[in-house]
Amino acid sequence: MPKPAKAKGQRKVTPPVRLIVGSFVLVILLGTALLTMPFSAASGTFTNPLDALFTATSATCVTGLSVVDTTAHWSVFGQGVLLVLIQIGGLGLSTFAIGFSLLVHKRLGIRELVLAREASGGDMQEIVPLLKLMLGFTFLCEALGAGLLMLRLVPAYGTRGIWPSVFVAVSAYCNAGFDILGFVPGNASLSAFAGDPLVSLTVSALIATGGLGFVVVQDIYRCKLAPAFRRKDRERLNFHTQVCLRGTLILLGAGTLMFFICEYNNTMGHLNFFEKLVASVFQSTNTRTAGFASVDIQGMKDFTKAASVGLMFIGGCPGSTAGGVKVTTMVVLFATLLCTIRGRDEAVVLGRRFATGVVFKAMTVVACGMAVTLIDAGIIGALNPQIPFLDVLYECASAFGTAGLSASVTPRLDVISRLLLCVTMFIGRVGPLSFGLSILMRAKKPNGSILPEGRMLIG
Repeated sequence: MPKPAKAKGQRKVTPPVRLIVGSFVLVILLGTALLTMPFSAASGTFTNPLDALFTATSATCVTGLSVVDTTAHWSVFGQGVLLVLIQIGGLGLSTFAIGFSLLVHKRLGIRELVLAREASGGDMQEIVPLLKLMLGFTFLCEALGAGLLMLRLVPAYGTRGIWPSVFVAVSAYCNAGFDILGFVPGNASLSAFAGDPLVSLTVSALIATGGLGFVVVQDIYRCKLAPAFRRKDRERLNFHTQVCLRGTLILLGAGTLMFFICEYNNTMGHLNFFEKLVASVFQSTNTRTAGFASVDIQGMKDFTKAASVGLMFIGGCPGSTAGGVKVTTMVVLFATLLCTIRGRDEAVVLGRRFATGVVFKAMTVVACGMAVTLIDAGIIGALNPQIPFLDVLYECASAFGTAGLSASVTPRLDVISRLLLCVTMFIGRVGPLSFGLSILMRAKKPNGSILPEGRMLIG
């Protein structure tokens, strides 16, 4: 049957997911070009394009892995470029473009609304207030975080502490893991502040807030905070928010307990009891989403590293600045597993059942994520046999989960391995499903036939 001819003047519409993925590529390439220039380096010389590409990818994908010292290598301009890449990567280029259009009172068309919905994960009817909340809430949290960090860094280092406070606050909220605190004596990442509750808990709060997702923040404000301000009855949080909050608290608590027990007399042996508790909370928060470290990652026990791989793989919540397969995805899979073992046909959580399509999507995301991480680790491990495979797997999981924690592996890798990590970081940030759809998506074809059911034994 011949294909129907296209109407005159009809344009080919690019899927929103492809535009979003393409926008990340554009930002990475632009960032690479700027970071290569002499004015971006503290030495005033050109930066190796591969190092610039890796850094731009890591910043845009809000990861934190680096092949150069962020404090020593980059000039103030170069650090500013990194900060812009982190901010754009955390919120998404489309979110910024559409959000600023709203600020100048430009009305959005259907195409812009669909693109915004795809980028933020919100409902079409509430996308405009959600975008305004995303920008306003982001800048407010970053400003408050920077102010709190200045309370510690400015008295200790004078005006030199202002810029690092701003940089770390933005990096923490966007779950990036970059810092410019290399001038602090004996510091590696945030290890010098391991027992400092002001710095550690401020950074942890920024990371956790950024990793919840803007849909969750909007729901908390609408159902709990706004009614309190107006002296009205508070409403019940929606199902998505409840799952995200409970899943996040469970993972945070489990991670804190794991780090506290396993590293008590190891990497945290030099801290007192309270400082160990603060460091455990900090490390549990960072492992899933950001990439700051208050302890020696390379010196951690193998069990701690293996458990950390799982936390990094899960990541944060959908529609947030975090990476990974997301908390809700693992909740769906765990509920499906539990209900299947109990002999039920449907996965149920909090009195709600998951649609079959949601279960299939969760399985696809996890399967693709595991495939990307394991294949990447296998290739890099084969190319770098001198590095323990667990450390390689840790680095690959960190790249896919855009966590940014490193067992000092990345700087020792060859060119091919670094490029593989770049691809892994990119897939982890845009999501394996979105990445696949951006490449393979085709126009839907009408299906006029009903296929017979295929029966087979499982297990």
